[in-house]
Amino acid sequence: MLARRFRALPIRARLSMLVAAAVAFAVAAVAVTCWFIVQGKLYDQLENDLQKAQFTRGPIEQPISQQQVNQLADALNNCTQTPQNIFNGGYRNTYSQVVQPDGTPCLFLTSVGRIKVTQADLDVIKNASSRQGIFRNGTDQDGNAVRVMTVPLTINDRNTGTTTSYAIMAAVPLKSTESTLNDLALILLLVSGVGVIGAGAAGLAVARAGLRPVDKLTEAVEHVARTEDLGIRIPVEEDSDDEIARLSRSFNSMTTALASSRELQQQLIADAGHELRTPLTSLRTNIELLTRSEETGRPLPPGDRKALLASVKAQMTELASLIGDLQELSRSAGQRGERVQVVAFHDTVEAAMVRARLRGPELTITADLKPWFVRAEPSALERAIVNILDNAVKFSPDGGTIDVQLADGVLTVRDHGPGIPADELPYVFDRFWRSPSARALPGSGLGLSIVARTVQQAGGEVTLARADGGGTVATVRLPGAATAPPEVP
Repeated sequence: MLARRFRALPIRARLSMLVAAAVAFAVAAVAVTCWFIVQGKLYDQLENDLQKAQFTRGPIEQPISQQQVNQLADALNNCTQTPQNIFNGGYRNTYSQVVQPDGTPCLFLTSVGRIKVTQADLDVIKNASSRQGIFRNGTDQDGNAVRVMTVPLTINDRNTGTTTSYAIMAAVPLKSTESTLNDLALILLLVSGVGVIGAGAAGLAVARAGLRPVDKLTEAVEHVARTEDLGIRIPVEEDSDDEIARLSRSFNSMTTALASSRELQQQLIADAGHELRTPLTSLRTNIELLTRSEETGRPLPPGDRKALLASVKAQMTELASLIGDLQELSRSAGQRGERVQVVAFHDTVEAAMVRARLRGPELTITADLKPWFVRAEPSALERAIVNILDNAVKFSPDGGTIDVQLADGVLTVRDHGPGIPADELPYVFDRFWRSPSARALPGSGLGLSIVARTVQQAGGEVTLARADGGGTVATVRLPGAATAPPEVP
């Protein structure tokens, strides 16, 4: 539920919260670490003060001298509860007492107060032979917090010769230390709170500044969706290469491509309408003549009727060819890509030549084809080669020759016709473009456009140029290999 609500927040709020959370975690970690370090230092100071008390003579394992031990032994025989000034007032500022093995405190060395004995202190007495003392937090008889040092003490009874283990406990109040730690905790809490609030505000400011280009992009997208105006552009700094700049450039490229696609679509519709108008008008006129002759009872002469029907048939064929070419051009790259496979280019050229020989039986088509395998859509590739050969057949003189060669993925088709004027070469692959000299010949002006699109989608390139000695040479280059790849099972 919380995750869903978090994702529902605006991206600025989410970034601010994430920055504030990260800073809060870092500040909290630093504050807690600082507090524990200070606590450790203060406790070390208290422990040093305890070890430096007058009753110590060296490390904690050896707290007092033998003479002092003897004095303690005499005093412990009575286990007096009256404070004893055995060490010349050495315990004046500390709690101090001796604890018997059964846990009974006696021989209070100062009148400051009594320390509550715990199991940890009794364990020190039990392990007196190790001569290891301990430091711990404890309380006095009034419940006040103290820092306690407990060290083992072994005393030999001079009368009986027996050895008894005791423990000397000394402590200092923790009131000032705890007050200092509490003040430090409050300061750290306040500083952390200010830091988190500041981090949140800074995160919001950074998010606003960083997302300003995204706001512009959003406004641009909304403007395009609202007005369908694809001419809008997002300004991008030339030397910027961050994610926002790349996103803005991608959006600009997308809108440019969409605008170009729309322009081409509109041009295609306009050109198709123009090209369809002529055969449809001619077809309607011919049909009206046939209908009128039937309605008026004045049939046309057999020769005229036959010519009229032949014209209708030719116009229907031209319309079918034009519609087929338009359908081919309207197919998306995704639809074509679903049928792409490894194709024997030489076999495709051979099949296209068979169809070309049927359309120009009076021509001689020579072929020199070397094996070459490409990745393409078989039917589209064959249609493209047929279109190239059709152009060669269409412009070749009667009894002429068409030379076809394929080697290393380069297909050349050369005719010996009039050739293409140099000033018309830049337009030969444009949709519906036809040379003024070829207006009277059949065709829709889409054949070479289909060739260019098919070859480009197969990763190749196609060019038309004037051939040496006259005529036109069409060159198709397709990437591939001279041997077929192994089939994938």
